[in-house]
Amino acid sequence: MPNLPLRLLQWATHVTACGLLLMAVVTVLLDGLAAVAAAGVLLGLVYAAGPALERRPVPALVWLGLVTGGWAALAVAAPPFVWPVFGLLFAYLRMLPLWAAMFGMTVLTFAAIAAAVWHAGELTVPLVLGPALAAVLVTLLGLACEVLHSEAART
Repeated sequence: MPNLPLRLLQWATHVTACGLLLMAVVTVLLDGLAAVAAAGVLLGLVYAAGPALERRPVPALVWLGLVTGGWAALAVAAPPFVWPVFGLLFAYLRMLPLWAAMFGMTVLTFAAIAAAVWHAGELTVPLVLGPALAAVLVTLLGLACEVLHSEAART
């Protein structure tokens, strides 16, 4: 079972992303924003299709665009939707060439920071460090997945 650590790491990132999305949906639902919550559920359904599309370049890029657009709209609509960017960062790293992933992750990180600061009405250290640390963590996890995948392919 050489692929087991790789699969566990990949599923852990998907579970984390879905957990963050679920928390955002519940939070906005409790705040009375049913339409935003419904859009969050729709984003979750679209996100769930991602693993099935990873190996198909054109549908994967369309999916990535849909999820990115959905996340951006929700991040502007309600503060809790800023934080599910974690799963999107990982998707960029898994589906794009490294140079494109790094560029996209940088743009997403700055967008998450901007949305969080806009909602808070002020620039604070945690609002900058949260998305920035998420991007660093995702990069390290993604690179670890690549190493595990390469080692599994050799055995």
